[in-house]
Amino acid sequence: MISKNIATAIVIALIVVAGGITAFEINSRMAGSQQQKVVISETGSTLLYPVFNAWASNYTNATITTAGTGSGTGISSVIAGTAIIGASDAYLPPALASANPYVMNIPILISYQYVSYNIPSFNVTLNLSADILAGIYTGTITNWNDSAIRSANPGVQLPDHTIIPVHRSDGSGDTFMFTSFLSKGNTTWGDTIGASTNPNWPTVTASLTGNGNAGIISQMSKTPYSIGYIAATYSSDVSHNHLGIAYLKNQAGYYVAPTIANVSEAASHYLGQIPANGTIALQYAPGNSSYPIADMEYLIVKQNQTDVKTANALTDFLNWTVNSSGGSNPKYLEPLNLVALPSSVVNQITLPMINKIHG
Repeated sequence: MISKNIATAIVIALIVVAGGITAFEINSRMAGSQQQKVVISETGSTLLYPVFNAWASNYTNATITTAGTGSGTGISSVIAGTAIIGASDAYLPPALASANPYVMNIPILISYQYVSYNIPSFNVTLNLSADILAGIYTGTITNWNDSAIRSANPGVQLPDHTIIPVHRSDGSGDTFMFTSFLSKGNTTWGDTIGASTNPNWPTVTASLTGNGNAGIISQMSKTPYSIGYIAATYSSDVSHNHLGIAYLKNQAGYYVAPTIANVSEAASHYLGQIPANGTIALQYAPGNSSYPIADMEYLIVKQNQTDVKTANALTDFLNWTVNSSGGSNPKYLEPLNLVALPSSVVNQITLPMINKIHG
């Protein structure tokens, strides 16, 4: 017969073993739950790449993977089904939208763009216009001391040196922003080349190309007398490489600085006109202080996701990105010169589009 003490010891041992098994099972389930976290793949806009990296590092309800491949790739990847989110500085072109009615461009943020230049030993802020820039990128203005540039910058000693225009080599929303400005501000450009993520660039002997915003900055930093367009989210890189930032002539005829206030002023003239599908261009806005290369940023996603779990995770993440206590918190946006959407746009346009996502 088993003694009372031995019996007690056996019971205690069994409790300990059972407790260990229970704890192991709980830990295993927790680990399994973590392993099952939905992966949301994002690719596209290099303008939005820095903020997506910040979001990915801080969002805990799903795993966000990011890739700065250019807006064109972001759009095509979502259509092809190789990415869940395509970040883009350009909405879907009408023909592509018509061919893919299940793909949405969801407004997410407001951004803007610099026109920068690398002129050695030159500490002056240049005034530039759509007419001047169209001339540079078509090859009709080839020298920094051209009369058109002198006229816009009275009293400035401009170098007698060939201008080297730099543009994106990839399909780019930044290119869409820049060429939209040129199209609206210069009739010749608008009639012959137009606005596009990948336009048919005129042949200019001295021109160079760069892949992504980082590629443009790299190319310009090592190329004296160059000029190019760069997303304002890369302001620290522009400053680090000692590139100048131009004031641009707006629709009202004033040369204005690229600032949050001037971008917000530009956007205010259009935000009340956004259609239900979210497509609107903010470039070349009216208003004395409006900066002319403001832009709406988009997330390109399919309404019909592969399964309910992915659809729910995507919906939760997109809701978080436009929430002022989530991804649209100033701690994410201000360092990158991004502007949150007004609550009216979020409530009337963005959230109804997000709510269409299903599995």
